[in-house]
Amino acid sequence: MNSNYGISKGLHLNYSLIADIIENNSRVLDLGCGDGYLLKLLKDKRNIKGNGIEISQKEVIQCLEKGLSVIQGNIDEGLKQFQDKSYDYVILNQTLQSTNNPEFVIEEMLRVGKKCIVSFPNFAYWRVRFNYFFTGNMPKSKVLPFEWYNTPNIHLLTIKDFFEFAQKHNFKIQSGIYTTRAAIRKGIRYRRFSNFFAEEAIFVISKD
Repeated sequence: MNSNYGISKGLHLNYSLIADIIENNSRVLDLGCGDGYLLKLLKDKRNIKGNGIEISQKEVIQCLEKGLSVIQGNIDEGLKQFQDKSYDYVILNQTLQSTNNPEFVIEEMLRVGKKCIVSFPNFAYWRVRFNYFFTGNMPKSKVLPFEWYNTPNIHLLTIKDFFEFAQKHNFKIQSGIYTTRAAIRKGIRYRRFSNFFAEEAIFVISKD
């Protein structure tokens, strides 16, 4: 799913920030791993032992051509093939908003991973609000580049939504990274300016 966005400058930054979070020699499971670009980066930079799950057969083949261990599967059906806490990190990068059942997917991630990394485009970003308010059309941006009729995104959310979701489902947000076109900010607590100015959010979450 990652590869829907291409390897743009924004995703290069996204991948780099995620790679900085992962500890060397970790066991990593990448959900919706796309063409495997992030997984390959983590193997090269962090010497991880990594696996991926991807629904697209074409992209699974691209992963295998990179020498990656990836299986074809639908993460909305769960991760029953993986034991509890069998990975140091489970990653869901730019994919949460395109899952059919986000609650179940997050629940399964927290079961399988000691820590989980979730990133998503922030639908409350000021440019998105501006576009919707003044044009009357469904907003588009670099991280939301699709038309309303061909978008894979079915559960768009905001940073505020995610904090409320975490509280309701009793999991902990350990750290957060908010990215804009000009800056990178870090923080754990919810801040209104982050919800307004951040184009994308990356969170590290855990059950404990």
